[in-house]
Amino acid sequence: MREIDEPSARLRVVAWNIRAGGGRRVEGIAAQLASWAPGVVALSEFRATPPSLALASALRAQGLEYQRTTADPRLPQANALLVASRWPLRGIGLRAVAGPDDLRRWLLLRVAAPEAAGGPFALGAMHVPNFVSGRERKLGFLEAMLGVTRRWRGGPALLAGDTNTGRAGIDEQSPVFDRRHHAWMEAMHGRWPDAFRCARGDEARDYTWYSPNAGNGFRLDQAFLHPSMARRLLDARHEWARDGSGRRDALSDHAALLVDFA
Repeated sequence: MREIDEPSARLRVVAWNIRAGGGRRVEGIAAQLASWAPGVVALSEFRATPPSLALASALRAQGLEYQRTTADPRLPQANALLVASRWPLRGIGLRAVAGPDDLRRWLLLRVAAPEAAGGPFALGAMHVPNFVSGRERKLGFLEAMLGVTRRWRGGPALLAGDTNTGRAGIDEQSPVFDRRHHAWMEAMHGRWPDAFRCARGDEARDYTWYSPNAGNGFRLDQAFLHPSMARRLLDARHEWARDGSGRRDALSDHAALLVDFA
């Protein structure tokens, strides 16, 4: 990890699963995001509900005025994505998923960041289904994400979000990830490095979600960096949002992933 000189940390991307659209927690979520001062945020489990829409409005007031979402007003309770940016966003027509339900879980955009922030780059926000949605559906989504890295010719980019996936024996406190999960993580890291591993070391352990019953931790939230973005990496870390109650999961059951670039 490179030591961070704050004036040189010109671009921060925050990826965060805000849990079920935010609900009554949106005011605290907005305040936490403001304190992190991102240039771009990618939110999972954003919805077309009044709390989520209020959160989007609060982010606009913070300067994250350019926004794209996969949320559908016809399905307000369905989990979707929101990308909010300080700079203009443009859609990129590289489809990585085919199922109608998964269209809400993938959003690929070009961010028109200025040269002072490192210049334009692409952000692929993702929320991989878990096995409750079906094993083959999840594995197919993971393969599609790997396919994006194989086909990509668009320069600086990152894929970030909740992958519901990790490495066996490293990103888990109890055995959950099988050989296909592990192989996918290694294949992704081999092509587009895992930002957390680059910043913290290959054997670093940190958990972004804990099972509600057993309390076992898992690192489910990642950012994979195109090599040109990996060279600019300053830091990648997970932070739990706090609201003063002392509860780790007071604002979300996921930690946010903060990625800083020179």
